[in-house]
Amino acid sequence: MQARATGQAVPATRDELMTYLAERSIEATTIEHPALFTVAESQGLRGEIAGGHTKNLFVKDKKGRHFLVVAEESRAVDLKSLHRLIGAQGRLSFASAEAMMALLGVEPGSVTAFGVLNDRAGQVTVVLDEGLLAHDMVNCHPLTNTATTTVATDGLMTFFRSTGHEPLVVRLDGETDQGNGRDG
Repeated sequence: MQARATGQAVPATRDELMTYLAERSIEATTIEHPALFTVAESQGLRGEIAGGHTKNLFVKDKKGRHFLVVAEESRAVDLKSLHRLIGAQGRLSFASAEAMMALLGVEPGSVTAFGVLNDRAGQVTVVLDEGLLAHDMVNCHPLTNTATTTVATDGLMTFFRSTGHEPLVVRLDGETDQGNGRDG
């Protein structure tokens, strides 16, 4: 990954992510599709991609700590009580687009578990929905919402650990069939 003239790191590209995964022997398959911004859009266009599908929330607490919540797409995530589960200071709110780009290297609509590849300073805490661990395979955007990448669940855990982001695994209770959660 390169550095800008300002000294700020240039976010990893999708190709760099794929190289990173391959260098760690994490097998990945990727399917191209139109840009997807919501869980409902994802469900409608993805076809029959096997495995757990994620929705991702990038949030911050009152002290400015950032959390990447990687949840099963059907999971109802209650932001009013999530702070108690993850040890955040006060209620959570969505992080800004600027923080998203600075810390994860992605734009709104493309938030993904793979974004922590760009968090070289370890400023983001990964919160992983325990429900995803029940799947053999997990599906995430590869730093862009125009594709879906499938990796083995243990491969995703290897990825997190290799980036210095040991996930906080929590049980996010409640499922919804509304499919209108903010994905990406």
